[in-house]
Amino acid sequence: MSDMRNLPESYWKEKLTPEQYKVVRQKGTERAFSGALYYNHDEGMYECVACGHALFSSDAKFESGTGWPSFDRPVDRENVELHEDKSFFMRRTEVTCKNCGAHLGHVFDDGPSETTGERYCINSLSLNFKPKAQEESKQK
Repeated sequence: MSDMRNLPESYWKEKLTPEQYKVVRQKGTERAFSGALYYNHDEGMYECVACGHALFSSDAKFESGTGWPSFDRPVDRENVELHEDKSFFMRRTEVTCKNCGAHLGHVFDDGPSETTGERYCINSLSLNFKPKAQEESKQK
């Protein structure tokens, strides 16, 4: 487990915007259809806004119509953690970054049937997007 999980809240308040902090550290949710990455269709990698951990590939993104970026699988299942969430009188499964514990969103079992059957419904505010060209130059 990463030492990032033990950083003080003051660190996160400095590193993140107030909107990001509300979602990532306080388990908030951005308004549907308000996130910039909902409309993103470029090839690349979606990373944790808090720590830069690779989370979702553009290959896994699909249009769910829900108003949040949706993915049928993480880039590596080991990069995320799932937790039971009983908030707001609902029973859901919360998705967090395994590296730093950032709240990302929730996973549901109503994804595309031809893939995993899962829909990772993720807040744009919890993600950074690295275009494929940027990823390729980083590997050289």
